[in-house]
Amino acid sequence: MSRVLVFDSGVGGLSIVQSIQEQAPNVTIDYAADSGFFPYGLKTDQELKERLPMLCAALVKEAQPDLLVLACNTASTLALDAVRECVDIPVVGTVPAIKPAAEHTETGVVGVLATPGTVRRQYLNNLEKEFASKVKVLRYGTAGLVELAERYVRDEVLSIDQFETAISPLFSKENGEDIDTIVLACTHFPLIKHQIQNACPKHVKKLIDSGEAIARQVIKRLKEEKPSNSSRNGRALLTGGRANKVAYSTVLEKFGFLRVDIIDL
Repeated sequence: MSRVLVFDSGVGGLSIVQSIQEQAPNVTIDYAADSGFFPYGLKTDQELKERLPMLCAALVKEAQPDLLVLACNTASTLALDAVRECVDIPVVGTVPAIKPAAEHTETGVVGVLATPGTVRRQYLNNLEKEFASKVKVLRYGTAGLVELAERYVRDEVLSIDQFETAISPLFSKENGEDIDTIVLACTHFPLIKHQIQNACPKHVKKLIDSGEAIARQVIKRLKEEKPSNSSRNGRALLTGGRANKVAYSTVLEKFGFLRVDIIDL
């Protein structure tokens, strides 16, 4: 049985866990959240470049997975190559679903909801140039939507107005009224996909994320690796001390992670 470690800054990567569980139910999944350094979208590039390779190497040493998933667009767009250099197992990154969105749009206008960090990076420019040169792409970086996702999975009561406020600037941009397809370019966002769809204007017909594509890539890469002998019950690793363990345990339990350990770096 193969073992996969899914890593994110908070709970967003749990959407990737769901996709992997659906497509590869026999894979053991451990989950790691850098909750002590959350949110990544508001950190500087230099802070993340210094932290991510070291942290991921330590997590891989602790969990001993066959494959690591960087289930975070911010981390992947900034430090994927550096992380790969620090570990001796395959690393699957998270790529915003620009290509399928460009292929799907009928109006020729695609919206991208991401963190402020992802929105400003050259990586996203390169994706647009390669896969979306014939359509118009409008971006909006929102840290507020990440916070809403974190609160939602903790069962807080949230109003539709809160989601509308968080995403409305995307539609205020020039040509925003023509957006018919939106890329959810943060792994937190699929956790609140239904709420985002309800908050969108009616001209938005489809929301696209990378979950299924990442799961397919994980399965493909695992076939190239020697299976490990491990149990099916994965565990969660958190930074941020006991306070974060208390805050996250209920959420993690919903996704099948009954054991939660602290790894502070």
